[in-house]
Amino acid sequence: MAKVEVKQLLEAGVHFGHLTRKWNPNMAPYIYMERNGIHVINLYKTVAKLDEANEALQKIAASGRKILFVATKKQAKDIVAEKVANVNMPYITERWPGGMLTNFVTIRKAVKKMATIDRMKKDGTFMTLSKKERLQVDRLRAKLEKNLGSISEMTRLPGALFIVDTMREHIAVKEAQKLNIPIFAMVDTNSDPRDVDYLIPSNDDASKSIDIIMTEVTNAIADGLAERKSEKQSGKEGSDEPKAEKKEKAAAKPTPEAVDTKAAPVVAKTPEPTVNVEATKEAVAKDSAPVDLTKVEGIGPKAAEALVNAGFDSYAKLAEGDPEKIKEILTEASSRMAHLDPTSWPKQAKMAADGKWDELKVWQDNTKGGVE
Repeated sequence: MAKVEVKQLLEAGVHFGHLTRKWNPNMAPYIYMERNGIHVINLYKTVAKLDEANEALQKIAASGRKILFVATKKQAKDIVAEKVANVNMPYITERWPGGMLTNFVTIRKAVKKMATIDRMKKDGTFMTLSKKERLQVDRLRAKLEKNLGSISEMTRLPGALFIVDTMREHIAVKEAQKLNIPIFAMVDTNSDPRDVDYLIPSNDDASKSIDIIMTEVTNAIADGLAERKSEKQSGKEGSDEPKAEKKEKAAAKPTPEAVDTKAAPVVAKTPEPTVNVEATKEAVAKDSAPVDLTKVEGIGPKAAEALVNAGFDSYAKLAEGDPEKIKEILTEASSRMAHLDPTSWPKQAKMAADGKWDELKVWQDNTKGGVE
């Protein structure tokens, strides 16, 4: 994936911030200068933060988790809907439904209601209703489709949230923080960057600025999905090879009629098989490579990195870990991870280490944010 250049961001107006009187002092490290009463964003820092966010999003997409995009402001709606639909990710571009994350079970019921109405129309039950009832059902279906149609394929909590304008979507930010869901966002000079895990300092009001940032982000997600697809295909081919070998051996095995009854010839002593030490070392190194800990509900990319650095580089080691010790490691790594609750992480890691992925998925679907 080609990196975006500062010149492209400059042409798109990504550097324009808000009026100086509306600024948030916490955005000071990302502001380059002030001109005509408007803050100018440092685009070199924007590029660096964008690369960091893209790398994390690519990992999340490659792990198979969904990324929910939130953009309800007028100039961002159509752009986000168009870009995100291309990578098959859920998005909210109308009103943010309160409790979308914290009360996800109820939201899923509303989504299932849409499927029920569609089923009624297919099997003919819909036509048995009176004219007035049909009209009411049609209106309900249209309302649900408008607000929740884009998340109909999201059967569990997302692996991350991407927000355009955290000031406007403050409810979404609070819900994600409560459930320990990583937050990615376009942050302007009037917003608080402390609420976001991966911020991209940029102009979140101009459509051109939103378009270029969303293009880069969706390209990174597409790369992650392609990586996941290639891994699946290679794994499938690897599992098919042993079957083919068995078939060849079965075909080569002689039948009783074809067995030669002559005396067996004297066979020379076969040399001892040599062991390829380098290949063995590579195989061992591959087996001992760190696993993707973000598959454990509640662990984001930064938390996973901190755990791996502390020696928890496999599900088995995490399963034996003490939640109190894990919390200490996270707090020492970054004060922004002090709110994470690792109580259920060893339990989830145990299921993952035992290969009980279906059981883990059911547990995660029934638990909010990995907190029992």
